[in-house]
Amino acid sequence: MDLKSELTCAVNALRRAAELCRAVQRTITAETLAKKDRSPVTTADFASQAVIVSTLTAEFPDLPVVGEEEANALRDPAQGEFLRRVVALCCEAGLDATPDSVCRWIDLASASPDCKTRRWTLDPIDGTKGFLRGEQYAVSLALLDAEGILMGLLACPNLSNGATPDSGTLFHAVRGGGAWMQPLFLDPQQPAPAPQRISVSGTADRSQIRWCESVESGHSSQSTSARLAEILGMTERPIRMDSQAKYGVVARGEADAYLRLPTSADYRENVWDHAGGAILVEEAGGRVTDVAGRQLDFSHGRRLEANRGVVVTNGRVHEAILSALAGLAE
Repeated sequence: MDLKSELTCAVNALRRAAELCRAVQRTITAETLAKKDRSPVTTADFASQAVIVSTLTAEFPDLPVVGEEEANALRDPAQGEFLRRVVALCCEAGLDATPDSVCRWIDLASASPDCKTRRWTLDPIDGTKGFLRGEQYAVSLALLDAEGILMGLLACPNLSNGATPDSGTLFHAVRGGGAWMQPLFLDPQQPAPAPQRISVSGTADRSQIRWCESVESGHSSQSTSARLAEILGMTERPIRMDSQAKYGVVARGEADAYLRLPTSADYRENVWDHAGGAILVEEAGGRVTDVAGRQLDFSHGRRLEANRGVVVTNGRVHEAILSALAGLAE
């Protein structure tokens, strides 16, 4: 599948957005956290979406974008100062931005998707609380069509790539082309390093499973995870981190599973919370399903309406985890 132009454009868009997100995260202080001030992440969220949408639509005007944010709140006259900060971030990222153009770019991604057409899906900052704590977050982008995910990218500013300190990690995968990672932030004085192919772990012993889950118990049932670990004899403590960075950790073999277990019967996952990471793990040799073993179905609009929860593994331990979850549900 020849998606070289789309991939090049997507990588450029995510690098620009990740730079501004990193700059905003560095302004967060203990006082900000004490006041429970969410404005830094909200500002970065809007600016990140505007930068990515403007970059994608400039090169691919006929490809719609499905994103998380909409600009109605920014148009409120009472939010004038907040909007000015978003516009300033976009200008620092290299856009010729105005209040009107920023709102228009953000809203280009707020329409309901036509799931029969090729489209982008975007999470401008995945892992809000991780961002505020100075920990893991991701900028996630995927290209989908009626058949499923064609391409996925994760920009993880705080996830080490094992090569250059503080350069973050950029993951990408194109259907049928394997999974890859490279430094996210490049040194302009040095040649850009070639992407490195990654693959899932070879762990097959259930007791040795290294597993990830969300930091926040409201995002995934940690009590169910603990019972599952007991049933399977898993001895490793869970790796708790925010965002789709967990997909990247499984894809490159540092963990064997990522569990996002339902906290309520009616909750359905957002498409943009999983599309970028799911193809990465699959192209790295792993497997991604819901808790019943069904493939994730991205053809139902903005949510995974046909699925409950998400189970991500290296493939070798997948059936054991699904079997144990089925037993817990009985």
